[in-house]
Amino acid sequence: MALLAGAVAALRDGGEELATVERFAAALERRDSRALARTTIDPRSGRPPTLARVRAVFGEQWRTATLVALAAGKPEPAPGDRFTLPVVARTRAFGTVRGAIAVRVREGRVVLASELAFPGLRRGERLARRELPPARAPILARDGTALASGPATARVYPIGGAALPVTGMLAATSTESVRERLYALGFPRDWPTGSSGLEAAFERRLRGRPGGVLLAGRRVLARSAPRPAPPLRTTIDVRLQRAAVAALGARFGAIAVLGARSGAVRALAGVALAGTQPPGSTFKIVTAAAALAAGVAELGDRFPLARSARVDGVEIRNAYDELCGGTLVEAFAHSCNSVFAPLGVRVGAARLVAMAERLGFNRRPPVPGAVASTLPPARELATPLAVAATAIGQGRVLASALGMASVVQAVAADGVRAKPHIAPAAPRRRRVLDGSVAASLRTLMRAVVTTGTGRGAELPALGVAGKTGTAELSSRPPSDSTAPSVRDDPARLSAWFCGYAPHRRPVLAFCVLLVRQGAGGDVAAPTAADFLRRALELGWRPTEDSS
Repeated sequence: MALLAGAVAALRDGGEELATVERFAAALERRDSRALARTTIDPRSGRPPTLARVRAVFGEQWRTATLVALAAGKPEPAPGDRFTLPVVARTRAFGTVRGAIAVRVREGRVVLASELAFPGLRRGERLARRELPPARAPILARDGTALASGPATARVYPIGGAALPVTGMLAATSTESVRERLYALGFPRDWPTGSSGLEAAFERRLRGRPGGVLLAGRRVLARSAPRPAPPLRTTIDVRLQRAAVAALGARFGAIAVLGARSGAVRALAGVALAGTQPPGSTFKIVTAAAALAAGVAELGDRFPLARSARVDGVEIRNAYDELCGGTLVEAFAHSCNSVFAPLGVRVGAARLVAMAERLGFNRRPPVPGAVASTLPPARELATPLAVAATAIGQGRVLASALGMASVVQAVAADGVRAKPHIAPAAPRRRRVLDGSVAASLRTLMRAVVTTGTGRGAELPALGVAGKTGTAELSSRPPSDSTAPSVRDDPARLSAWFCGYAPHRRPVLAFCVLLVRQGAGGDVAAPTAADFLRRALELGWRPTEDSS
């Protein structure tokens, strides 16, 4: 009888230990540090380990192994207080590793040890690795020209014998958080990575799969060869890219260029993807579109000459306190705040916001790395003054050069907006403007260049249409955004010119932004002309179908 009782007790104890190992195995599969702490005991203290201790034992080794998943099999008893736990580890850098973990049980818990972290480790061993990083995939222009290749460092384009920085499109640096994430993928901690522009946007696509040797102490557990990613071909036109970089120079700002029919990104210089600013009077394209679509205004409508408009008892002045008005064409050409602020109020918040959103505002940009152009929802434009400020591109409106180039693209393409894209793909098009509204907007935008504030953008060889914008960056109320004292301080102004060319048969839609550098007509419009002139000199022809 005593012998039978002893056998039952041994069976019970063995069953309890097996259950302990199974609980540990389940926690290991989930990589659940808290559950691992509950099922283990620290041999140094004889107590349950702290969460920090568990993470120190398992976390670093899992990162070293580039662990993706663990799958545990059925534990088998071994001599003494041990169990053998078969485990399959799936890793990013070394593929699948199969082996066993030796598990010791004490006082109803698994004894914490470094060899529990990964199959094949022996007592006291820890994982280490020797990295074999892949060559970084090159970024190619649409014609196959390499825009960037080799390590992720700042790129340059040789133009006319001079090296000009790409200024943000492909510039790259590394950060500690990025290094740690990449280390967990199998890359060295000092591996150069893209942190801005296209390099950051396509980081995963460019870096390939690392290889190397996974070591248990000095023993080799697994090895693999690195696998580079294939080249990334983009829609960038190298001639237009070089022209945009050269025209922007060392100034802080952006130039974004799209195919006028396709929406394909042809050039990005500076902070074209991620830099947002108040769009100033370039937003009057949206306001005019909303007014024309709603029947609130027509091209021949006449507006009184005035130096300002009063909204909610607040005076909104014209740029230089000048008399401004006349027909809608004249008011748009000369960017009359005295016309467009009250016109926005007549349009109303709901129709103004709806038109902006049809033209891409408040939408996630389809180009990787791009930030959204935004404005408040209609319910938050609760006063006529808030609507008026929005209608002239101030208030809480923010836009990127890419976002405003996309607005212009829809106008240039007869009201059909093609979603911007930088990887070759069939254009995704949607009509957002009636054809007659788009035609009227083109009339307005051509007048800006022939008779209005954008005459500095004209290039007789092409014929340009567009809209200037000057956005105040001070803390003044929106109603004072165009006070003469502000216009006399270029450092408080961001300059815009957004347009298309040629004006008769548009091929390119583009936008120039120069941050804290003055008025749009003074600096951004001439920069647009400089960009187009350089593009022609580099061999781009307006007869080419850039779609």
